[in-house]
Amino acid sequence: MPPIGPAALLTDARQRDPARPLVTHYDDATGERVELSATTLDNWVAKTANLLQDEFDVGPGSTVAVSLPVHWQTAAVLLGIWSCGAAVLDTAAEDEGGLSGADVVLAAQDRLAALEDEDGGADLVGLSLHPLGGGMAGYTGPARDFALEVRAAGDRFVPHQAPDPAAAGLLAGSLQLTLGGLVETAGELAGRLGIGPDDRILVDAQVAAEAGPVAWLLAPLAAGASVVLCRYPIRERLPHRAAVERVTATLGVGIDGVRELGRAADLE
Repeated sequence: MPPIGPAALLTDARQRDPARPLVTHYDDATGERVELSATTLDNWVAKTANLLQDEFDVGPGSTVAVSLPVHWQTAAVLLGIWSCGAAVLDTAAEDEGGLSGADVVLAAQDRLAALEDEDGGADLVGLSLHPLGGGMAGYTGPARDFALEVRAAGDRFVPHQAPDPAAAGLLAGSLQLTLGGLVETAGELAGRLGIGPDDRILVDAQVAAEAGPVAWLLAPLAAGASVVLCRYPIRERLPHRAAVERVTATLGVGIDGVRELGRAADLE
């Protein structure tokens, strides 16, 4: 069955140019740089979706809470959830707690301790966010280790039940979008910001976290563009990075000589 909702945007990107860099991630606090082609990201998404479906019964009607920073692994997690036809509960947009109704919670390792005290009955999965996809070092809590378990998951994903475009896709505070609505909204935002298929967009991770995944992930995908995610960016390095990465536009940060698409208020 053909992909539905945001998963279809990734399929389109892979079919257009499977080897083209699609998501590049920098972390200036650690010196990390990771680059994923459309094919590589698609593989991570398939593995994530298979893990969620086979181990946690995630499918249409499920709600998966995500407590992760803007990161290349977050892109794979979000698209994996949507591939299953499930809804993403964006905890960054929720009040304290914010996990009510979640069937599964995927969280960064440094956020697990706070989540372990919540008695919501959801399965807890932790991500180390290691640049090479390594497991959680020194963790002894109840959460299952995403990196260790996703390795054994299949490389090709077929949902047990076809996703419904009219089903919930994103729950972020007062914002609620269906799977089909995510694609429509992403396309509208891409058009409003003037994102084109030849764009390579440098994205400030802090601004992206405030704006949400439609802005930093789905709008570029809908336009056929690629992204360079910058976490804890050292501002002095950005002009050189933009040149090396052949950046054509920015989201949430200004670089002399590079077209600026918008800041946080423009991306919502």
